[in-house]
Amino acid sequence: MSVLYQRVALVGLGLIAGSMAHAMRRKGLVAEIVGTSRSAETRATAAEINLCDRITETAVEAVQGADLVVLAVPVGAMAAVAAEVGPHLAPGATITDVGSVKRDVIDQIGPHLPAHVHFVPGHPLAGTEHSGPRSGFAELFDNRYVLLTPEDGTDPAATARLRALWEGCGAIVEEMDADHHDLVLAVTSHTPHLIAYTMVGVADDLRRVTDSEVIKYSAAGFRDFTRIAASDPTMWRDVFLSNKDATLEILGRFTEELFALQRAIRTGDGEHLHEYFTRTRAIRRSIIEAGQDTDAPNFGRGGAKKADGAAKKADGAAKKGGDT
Repeated sequence: MSVLYQRVALVGLGLIAGSMAHAMRRKGLVAEIVGTSRSAETRATAAEINLCDRITETAVEAVQGADLVVLAVPVGAMAAVAAEVGPHLAPGATITDVGSVKRDVIDQIGPHLPAHVHFVPGHPLAGTEHSGPRSGFAELFDNRYVLLTPEDGTDPAATARLRALWEGCGAIVEEMDADHHDLVLAVTSHTPHLIAYTMVGVADDLRRVTDSEVIKYSAAGFRDFTRIAASDPTMWRDVFLSNKDATLEILGRFTEELFALQRAIRTGDGEHLHEYFTRTRAIRRSIIEAGQDTDAPNFGRGGAKKADGAAKKADGAAKKGGDT
């Protein structure tokens, strides 16, 4: 595949940016990758593992001459980073992000961008519970969706070029209205994460069940909750505050469904429970049939072993004072 961008600047060097770097190199999609992070430890780790061609101390240095700038920072930090780099963006450059919320990110970034650049917001629907520059791997985006949410008036050529990059990284790319994106993600990602955090919190608060019993006797359902609840707390704090309206709407619907199930259990309404579980089981089958998961024990995450290996390396580095 031919080179799509001469210089890509990754602002933030966590799981997504790190995986982008590996995926772009895998197919030779860019001539040069420049990376930066506010954390000196993260920059040192990225340099140690040769994550990028160059590592800079500041975001301003990183974006110099870049024809694509990727903001891979927590949603709550988007405005500050955009304000910092906005005056230094090259004419004709494309700026994108990987945030899990789109309307709020557009509102944060847009006012700080000069007229001579193209803003194409994006969201890769891929990830693991691991974070940091060591956690990335090239296969993370393979057969996973990336949603682009360009506003009206965005240069179609800039959007098409970014689409080609993501497709080169192995992703399936679709375009979507930003507000609709936020509602969809409130259903498929944001509220499930909140429920997972809550369930793990309930287990922690239930003092009649000891910590050792929770660890020793964790059934598959609870283990899945703990995997999700291990995700980066700063990122998820910002996501919920940024996508407040859609998340609250879905939480309201969830509460209504939960009350109905409580009533069915209390009254012994087995028919309602069986019908409900049959319907929801069919959704799981549909996800597998769509190629977005498998019924294999590792949930179809082809990079799981690599992510686990990266996590162990990261744990070792942390014990030695490595990246955070």
